This record gives sequence, C-alpha cells and structure tokens, in this order.
Amino acid sequence: MTSIGAYAFDGCSGLTAVNIPNSVTSIGEYAFSYCSGLTAVNIPNSVTSIGESAFWDCSGLTSVNIPNSVTSIELYAFYRCSGLTSVTIPNSVTSIGEYAFSDCSGLTSVTIPNSVTYIGWYAFKGCSGLTSVTIPKSVTYIGESAFAKCSKIEEVYCYAEKVPSTVADAFQDSYPQYATLFVPANSINDYKTTAPWSEFGTFKTIEGGADTETKKCATPTIHYADKKLSYSCETEGVEYISEIKDVDIRKYYDGEISLTATYEISVYATKTGCENSDVATATLVWTEAVFTETTPSTPTSAKAVSQAVPLLITAQGGTVTIQSREAEGQTVSLYTIDGKTLGSASILGGQATIHTNQPAGTPFIVKAGARSVRMLMR
Repeated sequence: MTSIGAYAFDGCSGLTAVNIPNSVTSIGEYAFSYCSGLTAVNIPNSVTSIGESAFWDCSGLTSVNIPNSVTSIELYAFYRCSGLTSVTIPNSVTSIGEYAFSDCSGLTSVTIPNSVTYIGWYAFKGCSGLTSVTIPKSVTYIGESAFAKCSKIEEVYCYAEKVPSTVADAFQDSYPQYATLFVPANSINDYKTTAPWSEFGTFKTIEGGADTETKKCATPTIHYADKKLSYSCETEGVEYISEIKDVDIRKYYDGEISLTATYEISVYATKTGCENSDVATATLVWTEAVFTETTPSTPTSAKAVSQAVPLLITAQGGTVTIQSREAEGQTVSLYTIDGKTLGSASILGGQATIHTNQPAGTPFIVKAGARSVRMLMR
C-alpha cells in the first residue's frame, strides 16, 4: 500500500491507534477526520504529504511525530485536536498551512524549525494552553490571526532580524501586553515600532543578536539495563517525550497466538527556547540466546546456558548497534531481506556494532541465537 485515500477512516470514532506502514507516501484529505478515539498515530519517514484536514477533530490525539520526509503541513491538518499536548515539526517542513493547529487547546509550547518561511492564517488560533512560541529567523510571513486567542502566551522568541510581514491581528486576544518578546539586539527598535509586535509589554534582546539561532536539542540515546529503559542527551535540562509500542497489542483471530516480546521505542528531547531533537528509535526484543562455556582462553561472563535475554537494537545511518549486558559473547548477524550477509559481530563489553552501506528506509534482518528480527534502517 502506497497511499491512504481521502476520507478513508473519516468518522471512525472507535479507532484508537494507527500504525502506518513504511510503504505509504501520502495521507489523503480527511483520511482520519473525526476519529475522536484515536490517541496515537505513527507516521513513517516514507510519508511526504499529509493532506488537508487529515486529522481534523481527532480530539483524543495526544502527541504526533511528523517525520523528516514531510515538507508541508496542509491547512486544517490537525484542526481541533484539543488533546494534542506535543508536536514535533521537523526541519524538512517549509510551510504551516491555514488552521493547521487551530483550536489545539492542549498545546503548551511550539518550536518552529529553521526551515519554515511561512506560517499560515489562523495556524495556531485558539491554542489557549500555549505559553511559549519560538519563531526562527527563516520566517518571513505570519498570516492573519496566526496566534490569536492564545490567551496564556508568556514568551515569544523571534529570531528574525527583519521583522516578519504580519497583519496587525496576529496576536489578537492573546494579551501580548502581558507577555515578553525576545528579539535580536540590532532589531529591537524595529519590533518596538511595528504592529503587532509593538503591543508586547516587555522587550528583551536575545544574547548574541544577529548571530544567534535557535539551538536544536541533541538526539537522545536509548539505554536498557536492569529491566529499565533510560535516555541520555548531550543537551542539558531537556525533557524526554517517548513512546513505546508492544507489537503484540492488537486483535487476533487465530486459535493459536505466538507472542514476540518485541517493543518499538521512539523518543525525542525538547527544551523551552530550543528546537526539538530528531527522533531516536530502537527495538527491544527478547531472544533465546545460547552461550559457549567460559574457558581460560576465552574469558567472558557467558555460561553454557540457554535463556531469554534482552537485546536493544538501533539502526541509524547504516550502522546497527546491539546492546545487552546479559548476552556477552553472543554472535549477532545481519542479512538483507533476500538472505545476503551484511556482517556479524560478537557482543563484547555489552555492545556489538556492525557497519553497513544500507540507506535509510531499507529493511534488513538481525539474527541473534535462534531469533530473527526484521528492522528498518533510519
């Protein structure tokens, strides 16, 4: 399947989760509109187009990760998604359409990436929970009432040296007189004398002036040990937004069910005043591992036992990393879908790394012991 057509799931109010396969490149207009029970949606990196009103009035949707393949967020795309508390807008997006996030009352902060040049009319109108907005220096146009009725706005960071072209009601009924506007030092007078920016009650300069850009949070690293997942990030003071999907959680219609004990993990880092990080992904699986007996010539912690052990697998930029303290000495091999060997390595010091030339979006097989896991290169 390569596309989800217009109105495909329109009004499916009992639908709670959607996992869109990596073959899909476009999501049609109104494809999931009025799916009020939808709480989670996974949009893969293959998708380049999210159609008009695709998730209109999905009031139960709490978070969305838009992949780096998407270049524009069309009008009304997430209109009235009142349960949406976080959204990741990637650097690939150049425009945010009219009413794209209007009436998303659960949003508390929005960081717009440096790739965006156009923010459409009413794009964030009625986001009554919004307290912080970061606008990059790439934005040249902000449409009518783009941030109107965002009554809780406290801080707006605008990095544009040249004041963006904006109509006077961009912040209408958002009480900018009680908010603080942060702008480049050499442009502060232009903002103070140009409506609607001049309506802000407090003006402060961004340290570094014209040379300052919105910093992007570093991509987190995923770890697993002692039955706990943990994340780390080179950017200090970040908050982690993660999602874990158990592939066994779905409806079955067979009389016999084989459980996979496989979890798909995704996480990104966010921080006020910084651009959200790229999304890090990993697969956590349990495999029946068979180890060789420890001998003086091969001193490892492995014993001659067969047991289920966890493996945390990440695949990024052609490199596959397998982490496991319990599988010390275990050999892990990679194969293409048609069975060609890509490489192998032993887990030493809790980790094995295999470098390949597989491009992003390419599926492959990880084999450890008697277990084979299908993966996708990110």
